[in-house]
Amino acid sequence: MTLGALEKLMPTVLETLEIQVLRLPAADRSRLLDRLIASLDEDKSIDKAWDREAARRDAEIEDGTSTLVDGKDVLARLRAEIR
Repeated sequence: MTLGALEKLMPTVLETLEIQVLRLPAADRSRLLDRLIASLDEDKSIDKAWDREAARRDAEIEDGTSTLVDGKDVLARLRAEIR
């Protein structure tokens, strides 16, 4: 067997890691996912901006200046518009 053929049979570090992670309990996978996502978050100002936007939207719902629309209704309207 050639070295190239042998390399194709050997799992990569990423594939090995993926197998190990998928064997973890769901709670541990969730915690790991949170940490991985946080490690990608280089710009904290974006998070703060989204937090402000979420708080603004929540306040609008609470004070009645904005109303909620059921997701099923929104999808039905969009489907009707596409047809």
